Amino acid sequence: MSAIKKIGILGGTFDPPHVGHLKLATHFAKLLRLDALLLIPSGEPWQKGACITSAEMRFRLTEAAGIDLARAFLYLKISTQVGIDRIEVDRAGPSYAIDTVKALRERFGADASLTWLMGADSLVALPSWNSWEKLSQYVNFAVATRPHHDLKEQISSEVGQFLQEHQTKDAAALEKCAAGLIYIDESLNVDLSSTELRDRLKSSSRSAIASEQIPTHTLEIITNLGLYQ
Repeated sequence: MSAIKKIGILGGTFDPPHVGHLKLATHFAKLLRLDALLLIPSGEPWQKGACITSAEMRFRLTEAAGIDLARAFLYLKISTQVGIDRIEVDRAGPSYAIDTVKALRERFGADASLTWLMGADSLVALPSWNSWEKLSQYVNFAVATRPHHDLKEQISSEVGQFLQEHQTKDAAALEKCAAGLIYIDESLNVDLSSTELRDRLKSSSRSAIASEQIPTHTLEIITNLGLYQ
């Protein structure tokens, strides 16, 4: 066992959480040999506009997805513990990642390896995040590429510079480093768009789409409450 705790952080609106989120979580939990993985639904996602599901309902849906994720870890013999964290739901005001990573660093201590997991879309959009350039003081980043997208063509000069300063080709380096590294994984292509999924849930093929793309326990709540219709 490593003396350094290895914590993965998967934040998002989770409106709703879907199979893409679970694939990303599973891949990096195994690759980075995480001790724990926190799913953190945003409380007030300031970049998403007003038409979003309530924070408490999204937290409930994420808790349900966490059950399926924990079962997948058990089946795959991945020892990572799964936690659903209320840190952003319970914090008043806009949900800024910088506030979250500061609080998590305080919680887990200076030596813990904290790694923020994200899809390539989030990396491209990073300069729109509040105080984004300070995030690497508190966490590492692990990024999954998106299918059929050339990341180099999409990133801004700011992100390009950020990668030059922080990128590592060695995933194992994140285990040994508390913060400041970014690893881009090209072996996993995952699409993390909940927006498209919500639109498809309103279509006539709702049931077929849902069962393929939404975790079982999350889907049960969505179906029982008639959400996203």
